Amino acid sequence: MPDDLPPVYGGEILHVHLDTGETEVESIDPEDARRFLGGNGLAAKLIHEHVPTDAGPFDPENTVVFAVGPMNLTPFQSTSRGVVGFVSPMTNGFFDSTFGGTFPRAQKSIGFEAIAVHGAAEDLSYLHVDEDGARLKNATDLAGETTYDTCEAIRDREGRGHDTHVIAAGPAGENGVRFACLLHDSEIREGVAGRGGTGAVLGSKNLKAVAIEEGDFEPSPADENALRDLVGQRMGPLMQGTESLQEYGTSGLVNPVNEMGKLGRRNYQGEQVADEEAEAISGETLKDEYVTEDTTCANCAVRCGKHVSVQAKGITEAKIPEFENLFATAPMQEVFDVERVIEADDLCDRLGMDAISWGVTVSFARECHEKGLIPEDASDHLEFGDADGLVELATQTAHREGFGDDLAEGSFRLAASLGSDEAERYLHGTKGLEFAAHSPRGLKGMSIGYATATRGGSHHDTRPTRQYDGEHDETAEGTPEFAARSQHYTALGDSLTQCRFVSEGGWGTEINENYRDAINAATGWDLSIEEVERIGERIYNLERLINVERGIASRETDTLSYRVMNEPIPKGPAEGMYCPPEELDRMLDEYYAFRGWDDHGVPQTSTLEELDLTEFTPADA
Repeated sequence: MPDDLPPVYGGEILHVHLDTGETEVESIDPEDARRFLGGNGLAAKLIHEHVPTDAGPFDPENTVVFAVGPMNLTPFQSTSRGVVGFVSPMTNGFFDSTFGGTFPRAQKSIGFEAIAVHGAAEDLSYLHVDEDGARLKNATDLAGETTYDTCEAIRDREGRGHDTHVIAAGPAGENGVRFACLLHDSEIREGVAGRGGTGAVLGSKNLKAVAIEEGDFEPSPADENALRDLVGQRMGPLMQGTESLQEYGTSGLVNPVNEMGKLGRRNYQGEQVADEEAEAISGETLKDEYVTEDTTCANCAVRCGKHVSVQAKGITEAKIPEFENLFATAPMQEVFDVERVIEADDLCDRLGMDAISWGVTVSFARECHEKGLIPEDASDHLEFGDADGLVELATQTAHREGFGDDLAEGSFRLAASLGSDEAERYLHGTKGLEFAAHSPRGLKGMSIGYATATRGGSHHDTRPTRQYDGEHDETAEGTPEFAARSQHYTALGDSLTQCRFVSEGGWGTEINENYRDAINAATGWDLSIEEVERIGERIYNLERLINVERGIASRETDTLSYRVMNEPIPKGPAEGMYCPPEELDRMLDEYYAFRGWDDHGVPQTSTLEELDLTEFTPADA
C-alpha cells in the first residue's frame, strides 16, 4: 500500500481477465484517492481508462467494476454500500448502480477497493475472490437458476455459509434482458444493483455471480475518536429523520406522493389515483397485512428493509416492494391487487430484472396496445388492469418468450421497433432509461435533473427528497443550480460510499460540514466544504466526459419525453404542471453556464483545468 495513502483505504485494485483467468493488482494512486475518493468516482475513472469509446455494452471490452469507498467498514453509519460501474446496455453510456447488504463490507475486508472484471469467460462461471486474489470457477450447472438459488448454491459449494457473500444474475441476465439486475442475498438483507442492466452485462461475460470470502483487513481512520463522536452526534437526527423508513421502508411514500398529485398512473396519462387505490398498495397496508420482519444492511440502525409473505401465493420472506417498484407495477398498470403486485416484484428479484424499467416498459406497451399500435394478437396480457397478465409478463420477459422478447429490449427500443412516430409520444424516460417514480412534470428539479442525468431516467443523480419536503420551490428559477449541486451530492455519497437514506436523513441533504468533518477524520486530510463539493463536481464531470466521448451526451440528448414537455398534468393538486420545451431550453442554458460547459453540453477546457481533469480532455476539445 502506498505510504501516503490514508490507512482507511485497502489500497489496491484487483483486475480479473475472464478470458485467460489471469489477475493483476494495481496500487491506488494517493492523488486519485483525493480526487475521486472511491466507489462511484473510482469506478468512473476505471471505466474511462479501460473501456474503448467504441466498445458496445455486450462486447468483451466492456469492464464491470465492483467498488467500495473509504468509509466502508468504519464507524461511519450505513456504509455497507457497493457500486457496480459499467457501460449500460440501456443507455450505451457510463452507469453506476449501488447496492447494500453485506457484500460491500466483505469486499472492503479483503483490501480491494475495486475489482475490475475484463473480457468474457468461455463457459458460464462464477468469480471467487478473497485476500489472495480471484479464481474463476465453473457454474454451468447453475444456468437458469434464480438469483436467490444461485447465491445459496455458491455459499453451499464454498462451505462457509454466510461468510461467503454472493451477488448473482438470474435467468434475465443470462438471456440478455437489457434491464437485467444483480441481487445479493445476505444473512441479514438483500441488496439489489437494480438499474442500467448490470445483470445483462455479466450475462454477456458468461459470469453468473461474484462471491467474496471475508478477510482480515481493518481500515484505520486517522482520528477514530473524532469520527465516532461525529457518528454519535448524528444518531439522534438520523433516527428522527428516518422514522417513516423504519416503519414502512420506501413504500411509505405511496400515500403522500399520491396526495401531492405526483404519482404516475396508466403509463403517466395521469398523476393521481383514488385514495382507496393508493391505500391498497401503501406502506401502511403492507405493514399491517404482509410484513413479517424488518431487515437491515450491515452497520445500519435504520432497518428500512422488510420481508413480506403472501401465503395464498406461496410467497414467504420476499423483499418488500420499494416505492419505485410499486409505482411501476401498480398505478402505472392500473393494478391495485397488492398480492399480485408483490408476486410480480418478487419475480423480478428472483429472475433478476429491474422492476422499474420492466414495469414502465409494460405500461408503455399497454398504452401502445390501447392506441392500436401493437396488434391484438401480440400478447394476451396488454390490457391495463390485468393483474394476472402482469405476473405472466414477468416470466415471459426474463426468458424472452413471446412478446416478452420485445419487452426485454426496454421501452425505447420497443418504440423504435413499432415504426410509428406516435409511439414515441408515450415513452416515459430519457437517454434510453425509463424514469423512476419521481415526477418530471410535477418536480422542476427532476425536470432538469433527469434531462442532464448521466444515467438517464435515474433518481440517483438529482434527488427528489428536498422537493418533497418543500425545501425547493417548484419553479424554474434557480432550479438548474439546485439540480447540479444535488448531482454533486449524490456523486460524493456514492463515492464514500454511504446509503442515500442515511445521508439525507441524518447527515444533511446538501454537502455540508458533517461530510467535511467525517472525511477529514477518516483520512487525515484537511479539506474545506468547498473542496469536498469539488470532489462531487469532479466525478460528475468525469461521468459526463465518458458519455460525451461515447456520443450520447449533448444538448440534443439532454431532453425529456414528449408527454413531460407537451401534456400538462390533467387534474389533481398538481394540475397544469409540465416542462415545456422552451422552459427546458432556458434551464439548460443556465445549467451549462453554472457547470462551465459549452452550448452543446461539453465541459470546457478551463473547467477541466479547474477540476484537475486535464488528462481526460476529449481529443477534439
